[in-house]
Amino acid sequence: MTKILLIDDEEKLRSLLSKIISLEGFEVLQASNIKSGLKRLELEDIDIVICDVKLPDGNGVDASKQIKSNHPYIEVLLLTAFGNIPDAVQAIKNGAFDYIIKGDDNNKIIPLLYKASEKVSLNKRLQQLEKQLGEKHSFDNIIGHSQPLQKAIDLAKKVAPRNTTVLLTGETGTGKEVFAQAIHQASDRCKQNFIAINCSAFSKELLENELFGHKLGAFTGATKDQKGLFEEAHKGTIFLDEIGEMPLELQAKILRVLETGEFLRVGDSKAIKVDVRIIAATNRELEKEIESGHFRSDLFYRLSVFTILLPSLKERKSDIKTLAEYYVNYFAVKSNRKPFSLTEDYLSALEANEWKGNIRELKNVIERSVILSDDQELHIDTLPIEMQYKTNTVPEMSAFSMASVEKLHIQKILNHTAGNKAEAARLLEIGVATLYRKIEEYKLS
Repeated sequence: MTKILLIDDEEKLRSLLSKIISLEGFEVLQASNIKSGLKRLELEDIDIVICDVKLPDGNGVDASKQIKSNHPYIEVLLLTAFGNIPDAVQAIKNGAFDYIIKGDDNNKIIPLLYKASEKVSLNKRLQQLEKQLGEKHSFDNIIGHSQPLQKAIDLAKKVAPRNTTVLLTGETGTGKEVFAQAIHQASDRCKQNFIAINCSAFSKELLENELFGHKLGAFTGATKDQKGLFEEAHKGTIFLDEIGEMPLELQAKILRVLETGEFLRVGDSKAIKVDVRIIAATNRELEKEIESGHFRSDLFYRLSVFTILLPSLKERKSDIKTLAEYYVNYFAVKSNRKPFSLTEDYLSALEANEWKGNIRELKNVIERSVILSDDQELHIDTLPIEMQYKTNTVPEMSAFSMASVEKLHIQKILNHTAGNKAEAARLLEIGVATLYRKIEEYKLS
């Protein structure tokens, strides 16, 4: 129920308005002056304030500014006995929802309350979504408890509240964008945009246009001024992924932004100022790129003020089970299937893998297993064939031999028939006796 606070020193008017508003299903609280009204705001969860302009201890127009400053999601309606255009203008500037005249505009109060209530509900929903978004991208949602991962998280938490430029390094697929978002979310810039771009995904010309925008007429097809990502990220954070792939000419422009906070749109001669925090990431060794002439040393020194090395998955083997369980649940929900459990041989195979593609590769492997699974357990036969023989829990066998292919196919059919060997033999088009011999030979269940 929408809760309304009515602030007015006229007791009879307060009582009348309270009854009228209550009949519409709103809950109404009362206060006779600004001081007591502000106190009630601190004690109660108020949605809308109806406040008289002239009160014994102050002016409602000034009070509306204070209310909106301390409680931005509360809507304020101002009442006055005498219309005053300057007061009305100032009230709206102070954030008041509307300004109405007593008596003449009585019929407007209820419709305005419904509109204000809708806006409050929308603001609460947005507030909840912002909270959920913050939780989604927080450090608490980075999965794993291994010592190398916790070390990286601790460093990221320390630098997050600062405006310091951050360079995230490590192998591909280690979660650099996840870390960048968590750093942004834990900073004072969290209410502003987080913009991410992969510098390796564009040609030099397209990347320059994406980052800095262009001026009308800068090139064929430039029919209007176009903002770039740096302008979109003003007051927020821009994440430059794979910055080691950026052409040298554009590196000079990034350096200028870091040093002066300015850049030029393509085809423009007027500098644009921005306040942007830069988080960059690379899987390359930039020192070697500098030696080979592919990366500017001055840009490297500006980017690497605070460097965080993200550990590879093979350095955090103890996190594999936790990550696997998370992604199994994620893909089960996504595909509208019941929860899965992981068999011991399946987990052993995951832990034995090298994971050159790190978390990204693990995620793809799990998704494949969920698609292939015919029951609510993930078995080793749902893994890529090259992974199935890296674990000590299965016999040594060439992944490319006919026997290995036959073994996997038989196990798949047995899973499909829930262990019904007669049905499995029918599907395989072999005799039941032959199937039993194969089961014993390959030690199948």
